[in-house]
Amino acid sequence: MGRLILFNKPYGVLSQFTDRRGMGGMTAPADGPRATLSDYIDVPGVYPAGRLDKDSEGLLILTDDGALQARISSPKHKTPKTYLAQVEGEPDDAALAALARGVTLNDGPTRPAVVRRIEAPTLWDRDPPVRYRKSVADSWIELTITEGRNRQVRRMTAAVGFPTLRLVRWRIGGWEIGGLGLGEWREVG
Repeated sequence: MGRLILFNKPYGVLSQFTDRRGMGGMTAPADGPRATLSDYIDVPGVYPAGRLDKDSEGLLILTDDGALQARISSPKHKTPKTYLAQVEGEPDDAALAALARGVTLNDGPTRPAVVRRIEAPTLWDRDPPVRYRKSVADSWIELTITEGRNRQVRRMTAAVGFPTLRLVRWRIGGWEIGGLGLGEWREVG
């Protein structure tokens, strides 16, 4: 196995080393360039194994091992990925059961998931903070999926009536983010 880096990706950071927006004739954003992996990691030859949306936080694995990269990111290998999701409202047993069975999204049914209610985890502050509304309760769930469609967890929670407010990937396979501060990375052997 080659190099393997665990990175705690902050909110707003792209899961790539360059911002392609503003290149190839597209206009640059009015507020300047967006943060990328190169703002945090200066290790040549490593690439993300999968993606994590700009508005999601947490574990991103980078490697120079193409076979490992494919094994982590390809849905056919069913690598479990565990997320902590702050959702709007308080999911009832029926909503959790629906997530566990799998829900039908616009691109087809999801695989069954492992889901449970959890207490609010102790996490780093998010910048910007999650919008707080006194009139709407929020709660946390832990959700483990074995595929990785575009914005899948957000679409799943919305499909059962509990939109995701904050999403943190905590674990991929046997690797987890524990002990890594926001924007920190470590190489594992």
